[in-house]
Amino acid sequence: MLVLLPPSEGKTAARRGKALDLEALSFPALTPTREHVLENLVALARRDPQRALSVLGLSPRQLDEVARDAVLETAPTAAAAAVYSGVLYEALDLATLDAPAKRRAQRQLVVSSALFGALRLGDRIPAYRLSGDTSLPGLGPVSTLWRDPLASVMTEAAGRSLVVDLRSGVYAAMWRPTGDVATRTVAVRVLQELPDGTRKVVSHFNKATKGRLVRQWLQDGADPRDADDLADACEKAGVVAELGPRARPGAVRALDVVVSDL
Repeated sequence: MLVLLPPSEGKTAARRGKALDLEALSFPALTPTREHVLENLVALARRDPQRALSVLGLSPRQLDEVARDAVLETAPTAAAAAVYSGVLYEALDLATLDAPAKRRAQRQLVVSSALFGALRLGDRIPAYRLSGDTSLPGLGPVSTLWRDPLASVMTEAAGRSLVVDLRSGVYAAMWRPTGDVATRTVAVRVLQELPDGTRKVVSHFNKATKGRLVRQWLQDGADPRDADDLADACEKAGVVAELGPRARPGAVRALDVVVSDL
């Protein structure tokens, strides 16, 4: 099983640690694009912080985020598992997993990143600010920039495994599985069921539930081979799982996870 995670907007900066080494990151074929995006982001943050605020979708009170981007090349790094600290990662709580579950996490989880394309949890990165819906001056939308580089890299990473896509829309746009890989891909959506029986997507429920599901799979050593196995793994984790119609060749199958509370 290969599980695709979104990054988190919230990040915890390392207080100490060696500087970023792009060559040491997983998926080395992405290095040229990483260099290109990094150089442009750092240059923007250094040369025109006010414009960077606008480009990155930040308020004037978030100028410290721009300052962080200006020193990405020399800032301390930590494992991606420690840097990403949003709701999903809080629920996943990787630090408290036992050793076998941590090893499974290193093998099975891949994080999408607007700056780095794709990362394993052990990759050392600095805290940064760049979202998948950002359009960098001179480069254009970063989600579009990553499509070709990620196409071959992620197809190879998927191998013959089931691909479980937990990414949000903008990060899903960076790499869309095709062909046989798409047929083996399940896109998971989390819905909250309200007392009146209606269902809706709620961001906090969505992220927290996905984090808890992944944690449970890692603890259980779950390795589903197809969509039905994945639905069973979700049910064992205590949620309602509803599979969409069987995917036609070259199409991703949908799975709705339904929760009523956190």
